[in-house]
This record gives sequence, structure tokens and C-alpha cells, in this order.
Amino acid sequence: MSLSQLAPAYIRTIAPYQPGKPIAELAREMQLNEADIVKLASNENPLGISPKARAAMLQAMDELARYPDGNGFALKSALAKKFGVGLGQIVLGNGSNDILELAARTFLTPADSVVYSQYSFAVYPLATQAVGARGIEVRAVDFGHDLDAMLAAIEPSTKLVFIANPNNPTGTMCRPGDLVEFMEKCPATVLVVLDEAYTEYLPAEKRSDSLALQRQFPNLIISRTLSKAYGLAGLRIGFAIAAPEVADLMNRVRQPFNVNSLAQAAAVAALDDLDYLRETVRVNRAGMEQITSAFVRLGIPFIPSYGNFITFHVGDGPALNQFMLQRGVIIRPLASYGMRDSLRVSIGLTGENDRFIAVLEEALDG
Repeated sequence: MSLSQLAPAYIRTIAPYQPGKPIAELAREMQLNEADIVKLASNENPLGISPKARAAMLQAMDELARYPDGNGFALKSALAKKFGVGLGQIVLGNGSNDILELAARTFLTPADSVVYSQYSFAVYPLATQAVGARGIEVRAVDFGHDLDAMLAAIEPSTKLVFIANPNNPTGTMCRPGDLVEFMEKCPATVLVVLDEAYTEYLPAEKRSDSLALQRQFPNLIISRTLSKAYGLAGLRIGFAIAAPEVADLMNRVRQPFNVNSLAQAAAVAALDDLDYLRETVRVNRAGMEQITSAFVRLGIPFIPSYGNFITFHVGDGPALNQFMLQRGVIIRPLASYGMRDSLRVSIGLTGENDRFIAVLEEALDG
């Protein structure tokens, strides 16, 4: 008997999540100079880390021989102050990916089901399958969530619903009123995980007041991250805001040292760096205009995006992706999402965006 047979069938059939290709890996594969490679595949912040976060990490380095604070008191305090919630409502994660998996591990059994949208974040079905639960994928409308259909898809066995707002990889968003209506109609026994990894990029008038919604509906779990707008992707920091009884259960499953000391120190400082956050949003808005204007000029269809990335459609997605890689531009193929001829490009600095556009034009001319 193969040792792989010792794992449950639902584990053996998992197709692992494929992250964006690292710069060093592409350099080895294509014999390219790392300095000449532009990575626009993983929705990272092109500004790098904030000065305040960098200073906080340097100060925290002297304590690296000690274990991190397993309860994350300083970070939880900063989050509680910023968002007006109690310490007992916060769950810290090794990135928001950890939060999504914690929700699944805490509340799901193989007898349960989970509802999520077509073209939504790949971790939702992966987290579901990893605990043996059954995923119910609801057909998207215009590449976005059909909340009415998702509501109708809820079964007696359903314990969790995942909603991404804005959605990755399509960049679509739910209207605030639609989210309120969804929560009003959703059974109180079904937990709704609202994944707001990209919420900082939304204009103020487009944002849902998810914190007010959570106060009204205890079955709502808000998931957020510092990997995107706060520029700390390499440190892996996410957090959930939930009802105290929900957070308590998730914290029982959470590993005690899942957020390291440097990450906690950097996160506290980054949350206070409003100048950096404003510049991040400004750069993203300008870059989005730069790339979408090029798409319009070149006649390339795309999905209007509310994140820090944009998905566009071409005749042969794999071929264009390979063409880009050979020229040192890393973007994200979406075949694993059932979008073979679509690609996602992250918004970079002006020069990085120019490089992407130039290679795209070269591909079209060829």
C-alpha cells in the first residue's frame, strides 16, 4: 500500500494553490537578470514597506531569541483602537489566508457544506476540501458574486459562506445595500466570512460599513490583511473581527505563535502610517488609469476592477503569459479559475506598468 493512502481521499485529491512565480525562479528558468524582471503577479504593494514599519522591525530584532507574544496584545490593541472593537473580537492570522482556513477548521466537518462564488479566491474551495466539507460553487454574474443565487444555494448542511469584496481575481465588488440585504436574509446559523483583503483601495463612497454590519449580525466574520495596501506581504499578517464567541472558538484552533515578532511590530507601526496608506491608494489609482487606458487604446477587453489589479481577456492566455515570462514580465494566468484566456496584472509603479504595456504591445504586433 502506498503511504499516500493513509490520507483521506479529500486530501489526496487537493490541487495545491499555485502562487505567483517568484523573480528568482523566473531568472533561473529563463537565464534572465533578476534586476531586469518586473513582477506584477501577486497584487503586492509596489511601494515596498512603510518607513514606520521598517523602523519598528529593526527595533524588534533584538528580541528575536524570544518567542513572540502568542496573544498578540500590542497588535490586537492597535486593531481594537483603529476599528472600535473589543480585544476579544480579534483573531490574528499568518496572513488572511490563515484566517480563512481557521474559519473552515473551526466550524466545518465532512458533513457540512460551504457556499462561494465562481471566479472567487482559490483558497475558499481549498480550505473547504482540506476539512472534507462539500463546496457549493454558485455561478457568477459578469464575473462577480450573485448574492441572490448564493443565498438560494444555502442548504441545511451549509455552515459557511465566503464572500470576497472586492473579489480576487476579477476585481468586482458587491454593492453595500446588497450585502446588507444578504445578511438580513441569511440564516443566523450560517457564518458569513466577508473577505476584505482589498477594501483599502475602495473609494470611501463605495465601501460597505462592514463593522456596523458585524455589530448587527453576529454570524458575520470580517477577514482583512496587511499584505496588500499596508505592504507587508512577506511578513504574513491577517486578522479577523468577529463576535466574541466566534473569535474565541477560532482562537482555540489557532496556533499560539502564528504571527511572528517582526510581523507584529511592523503591523502596529503600519496601521499608524496614514501617509503611506494614502500614497499607496494614489499610486494605485494612477496606475489603474495608466493600464486601463492602454487596454482601451489597444482594444483589449478587461473587467473594471476595484482592487490593486486588473483582469483582461486575450485570444490565447497561456501563449501571452509565456511571451511575457520570456521577456521578464510576470503576470498571473487564470486557467486554474476556469478563465484560460484571461490574465491578471497587478498595478505597479509607473515604470513597471510601462514595461508591461510595452511587452503587451510587442505581443500584439507579433
